[in-house]
Amino acid sequence: MLTHHPRPALEMEGGTTFHFVDDTSENVLEQAFSAAEGKDVRLGGGATTVRSFLRAGLVDDLHLALVPTLLGTGERLYDDLGDLPEYAVSPARPGDDVTHIHLTKVAD
Repeated sequence: MLTHHPRPALEMEGGTTFHFVDDTSENVLEQAFSAAEGKDVRLGGGATTVRSFLRAGLVDDLHLALVPTLLGTGERLYDDLGDLPEYAVSPARPGDDVTHIHLTKVAD
């Protein structure tokens, strides 16, 4: 996990281990791919974390779960992203309390 507050690894039941790393997005992703041994790697986090990976061009698929709850002013996901690759947007899937939006990077 990308963090500004490194701490010891957290082992969960079922074999999942979370590692807390303070490094660049590129280095964190490289470590995640190595640890995943060919399995999918997923990014979870707030707007600041997602923006850093988007800016670096490291996001192939983006699943946004939008929940209509006002929590203060919040963080803007799309600010200061620069030139991004092109993403195709799937139709939004509304649920009872959440709307799901899926973006997929268009092949170069």
